[in-house]
Amino acid sequence: MPYAVDFATVSTTGLESSPVADALAGLRANEARYFKNKYDHVFTVEPASDAASTVDRVSRILEEERGIVISSGPLEATEFEVENIRMAYVFYENGLSVNVMYAIDDSGKRAVGFKLSDGMEVPEELASFKFARQKSKLAGTIRGSYFVIKNEY
Repeated sequence: MPYAVDFATVSTTGLESSPVADALAGLRANEARYFKNKYDHVFTVEPASDAASTVDRVSRILEEERGIVISSGPLEATEFEVENIRMAYVFYENGLSVNVMYAIDDSGKRAVGFKLSDGMEVPEELASFKFARQKSKLAGTIRGSYFVIKNEY
């Protein structure tokens, strides 16, 4: 069942099995706040098992673009469109958040972003990336990185 993420009251709903559930919930709330403030979009997630097509799409892009296979299990996912940009998010049990930003216009930006929850180690499959740090009242210290998508999906 879809769950609208509340960034005023951070909840671990759907993320309880993560060893960094509180930090991952803060990271998810941080994303919800961003989309509400920038696009007036309510950030809604659902269990990964109910969003298999989104998880599969994100996994396919990671593997085809960079040969990356995320070893952690997906907990939640969402897919939506804002201002002609198709967004997809997958939140993983280890505390990783992967998002795919895919502009519908051919000339638009297309990229994959990674965010690591506070307290988690960099996953082995992402060891080659450099991560920048960002402070968040909701999520503590977020470490993030990205790469540009080159192919069509």
